[in-house]
Amino acid sequence: MTPLLETSFPDLKLLGRGKVRDNYEVGESLLIVSTDRISAFDHILPNGIPDKGKVLNQISLFWFEKTTGLVRNHVQEHKVERYPEPLRRHADVLRGRSMLVARLKMLPVECVVRGYLAGSGYKEYVKTGSVCGLRLPPGLSESSRLPEPLFTPSTKATSGHDENIPFAKVIDLIGRETAETVRDLSLAIYRKGCEHAESRGILIADTKFEFGVDPGGVVLADEVLTPDSSRFWPKETYKVGGPQPSLDKQYVRDYLESIRWDKNPPAPRLPDEIVQGTRRRYVDIFERLSGRTLG
Repeated sequence: MTPLLETSFPDLKLLGRGKVRDNYEVGESLLIVSTDRISAFDHILPNGIPDKGKVLNQISLFWFEKTTGLVRNHVQEHKVERYPEPLRRHADVLRGRSMLVARLKMLPVECVVRGYLAGSGYKEYVKTGSVCGLRLPPGLSESSRLPEPLFTPSTKATSGHDENIPFAKVIDLIGRETAETVRDLSLAIYRKGCEHAESRGILIADTKFEFGVDPGGVVLADEVLTPDSSRFWPKETYKVGGPQPSLDKQYVRDYLESIRWDKNPPAPRLPDEIVQGTRRRYVDIFERLSGRTLG
């Protein structure tokens, strides 16, 4: 099974490559292709995870469908058979890992929602009793469920790490009305996602959303509640007081920490057992959440 690390369509205009996605211009629309690249600690690793792009694409489509009553999204089409003719000649590559979307003015904010005390949030709480400047009750432990989900926005860094910012800064960046809209939508989508996921035996510890705007207002874009953008835990083994087993990209980060990589290039190649273990986790989370078979 060979991962797709990069796409090449000479008849299409490439607009850019992200850590995972290749974006092409298609008239007034955008073609987003999710590759099998995987990144960790802001570096793309040399070998990918087979089918990872299909999981990210199809799980996002699942959530876009499930949240249509809450928020508009940018998806115009995802079935290759309905793509414009120039795209259909690339059907073998595009099927299952692409979508045609509206081009939006993207907002310069990562909309992070935290429902449990984990990762950098837990480290900050131990030091200050707060997460991203928001005070929390004393006595919480690692992996504790928070009294209420927290909206903890960050900047969108073009390189390096995103930086947490207070809500007042979000207002400065995008205006009060839009800031309040994306905050309220982020919390509502997270709560809806958690309700469904918990019914499937999965806890969503935290996640991030991205939004754009068009003449009609705010639109949900990019990816939604995927193993790349979220921290997923199995409900059956959840226990407060320590880290939880990983059903997401944390499995790769843990491996890289175990070999004491200094997080400087070149990034190390993942051994086959880590590649296959990551693939199993991604496919499992998709099938458990969606009830569908990966296509």
